[in-house]
Order: sequence, then structure tokens, then C-alpha cells
Amino acid sequence: MIPGLAFTWHVPAIVALVVAYVVFRSFATTRRRHFEIVGVLAAAAAVLLWPMGNLAQSVSLSAAVVQRLVLMILVVPVLVASVPTGVVERLTRPRLVDAVTYQLARPVVAMLFVTFVGTMTLMPVTIDWAAHSWFGNAVVIVATVIAGVVLWVPALSVLPGARHLSPAGRAGYVFVSALVVTSFSFIWILATHSLYPGLNGQEAILGVSAVFDQQFAGFLAKLGSYFPMWAISFAIFLKADAAEHSTEESPLHWADVERHLLRVDRQRERAQRRATST
Repeated sequence: MIPGLAFTWHVPAIVALVVAYVVFRSFATTRRRHFEIVGVLAAAAAVLLWPMGNLAQSVSLSAAVVQRLVLMILVVPVLVASVPTGVVERLTRPRLVDAVTYQLARPVVAMLFVTFVGTMTLMPVTIDWAAHSWFGNAVVIVATVIAGVVLWVPALSVLPGARHLSPAGRAGYVFVSALVVTSFSFIWILATHSLYPGLNGQEAILGVSAVFDQQFAGFLAKLGSYFPMWAISFAIFLKADAAEHSTEESPLHWADVERHLLRVDRQRERAQRRATST
């Protein structure tokens, strides 16, 4: 037990983790993939349940940063990469879903979306809401996961019919995206007073001041995103080069062709409806 930090079951998070295991376990076609899914879900449990979940919700900004980094940079990409192309194709086939995901799969749009959502989830009013409401905390965590999915879709090239980046393009996108994840870090480091009145207990529970915790969160955000994402960026480029694939070419799959043909049919239907109405 941690003095001053009461034990909490976090039932919604436990249910979500169990459901996630059942769903993604069905996608695991190899033992290695199964171990990867179990590993990242265990990491998610470590940052969502007691004690880290409690610290991130109402005590420490540094703990909240660790929670978000683990979810966005470790858990989300592994789970997204494990979803079969056929499942992604069926989920994104509806007209509205296809239109939205097609836009979000664009690197610039994805980075803007992640920056906006990430900034909103780290605003003092949002952190205060999450600190005093389990529902608010759940909304922040879900928003973080959604931002993580949008962040990695262009890099993983998993969306049928979207413009797939070349290995060089994906490496560059991941490299630049590391800067997006740390949008608040400079403010935290330079601030001389606590910006988050909703977080309290740093001195009693962690033995540090609220200002130190905030500044430390700024450095954690930078180092925790730069090092792993830049390492992934270099790995993408080197893997393509080692496999003797052109780092400037973008692959095209049958699912992409089918999605393009579906969009052509929908455009033809819209044109016919306009002609009929006039």
C-alpha cells in the first residue's frame, strides 16, 4: 500500500482490458503476436490500474504523462498493427467512416488532430475534471487512445484506400510526430507555479512539490517521446534499406484497389442522383 493513496479497483478499465484481450487475441495468428498483445495489455494495465492509475488521475502530472506515453507509443501501435486488413476494410467501408478515416490518414491532418486532442486532454480544466470524476477520467483516456490510433495510422499504412507513405515518408512522419506529442512540455518546464490545481498530494504521497512534478513531467514528455519514436523512425528506414526495398516507393495492395473502385462507384451514384434531381 502507498500511504495517502487508497486502493481502487478501476472496474471500467479492467472490463476494457479484458474485452481488448478477447478481441485482439482472436487476431493473433502467431505465438509471437499473442505475446506482443499480452505484453502491451499488461503495460496498459500497469498505467491504468492502481496505483499508477490513481496517481495519473488526481495526484501527479508526471504519472499522467507516463500513462499517456505508454498508451500512445507502446500499446496503440501494437494493437493497431495486429488487426487484419480484412477487418479494417469492413470497419471502414461505410461511406461516412470511409470519408472521415481517409482524411485522418493524411499525415498533416493526423498531426493536427493529435495536437488538438492532446492539448485539450492536458488543459488544466480537463485535468481538473478528470481528477474529480471517473467519467471525466475515462473520457480523457479514451481520447488519448483515439489520438494514438490517428497518430499511428499513417505510419503503419493500415487503412485501405489511403495514400500509403514510402518507408522514407513513414520514417520522417514518425520523426516529426515526436514533436507533436510534447506540445505542452515547454510550458511545464518554464512555469514557476503549478498550473493544475486539480492535482494534489504530490508532497504527501511522492515527496515532491507540485512545481517539481510539473517540470519533471515536461522532461518526461520530451524524452519519453523523442527517444522511442526517433528509434522507430530510424528502424523503419533501415529495415527497408536492409531488405533492399526502395525507400521512396509506396506499396499498393488489393484492398487499396477495391476501396478506390468503391469510391468511384459512389461518386458515379452521386453524379447520377444530381443529374436526376436537376
